[in-house]
Parts: sequence; structure tokens; C-alpha cells
Amino acid sequence: MMPKRKDPDPNEVLATIDPHPVRRVFTTGVVGLLGFMLIYIAAATPPADIGWLAFLVILGLGSLYLSWRVWGATAVALELTRSALREVDGRVLFMLDEVESVDRSIFAFKPAGGFLVRLKAPHHTRACLCTGAMVAIQAARRGRRGHGPQPSQTCGRSDQDHRGRDERRDAQAAK
Repeated sequence: MMPKRKDPDPNEVLATIDPHPVRRVFTTGVVGLLGFMLIYIAAATPPADIGWLAFLVILGLGSLYLSWRVWGATAVALELTRSALREVDGRVLFMLDEVESVDRSIFAFKPAGGFLVRLKAPHHTRACLCTGAMVAIQAARRGRRGHGPQPSQTCGRSDQDHRGRDERRDAQAAK
């Protein structure tokens, strides 16, 4: 009698990205402070030209709105499963079969410390920055491996070796 083949669970969590409280407060605080400063400058010493006044107020309000959106977007942890990237509560951001590529390079148009996912079709979600078919996972998050040995437990293999292995595995899974 042949043993039953166990198929991998598509809902198994492979990795988790948790919001880092200090980065979250710093990121939103800096952008919010910029907004307050621009509005204060517009109110305390208004420029003579109405165009510059409107520019300061609009940019200040835009910064405050962006700060509020970043605070909301970094409120939940993300989970990578074998089939999707989702929030901890189960809300799916996108399925892995929708992924065209993942870019973590230094010149990618992504948040600092984050990564950019290019999708095959445009997608909109509240947990990350989206522009058409590009999804940028924000920098106010810290990454942590879900399962498997940590870099300090791997008999001399560096963290760079693990990142390369993880990127190759993610690229193969996306194909």
C-alpha cells in the first residue's frame, strides 16, 4: 500500500511582516510634522502671492492626509502564504499567481527598506501604496521569517545567502 501524498497547505504562513511601532510613529510623525509646518507658515507669514499661499496650504493638507493614510496602512501585519499575500485578519491583498515580479533593488521605485511587487493587472488595496499594477510594501514594517531556521542558526551561512535563496524561491513560486 502506497502512502498518501500530502499536498502543501495553501494557507500555511511562510513569512510575516509586522508593523514596527518606532518606525511607524517616526514615519507618520515626520510627514505629519511637515504638514503642520507648511500650514503654520501659510498662516503665520502668508506670502503676498495667493498662488504661493494656496500651494503651502494644499501641500500641508496633502502631507497631513498622507500621514493619516500611512498610519492606517501600517496598522496590520501581513502574511505570505503559498497562495497569497494577505493581512492577518484574512483579507487578501493579491494572489501570488497575479505577481509578475518582485523588486528589492536599490534603484526600484519603492519605500526605503520595503519592496515593490509588479502585478499582471492593476490592483488597489489599502494596506500598501498602489499605482496601477505596482504594489509597494511600506518601510514602516519590519520583516520576520515565518518558519525555518533563523540566520544565526544556520551553521555559518550569512543572511545574504538566505535572502538570495528566499528570492529565488519566491521567483519560482511566482512563475
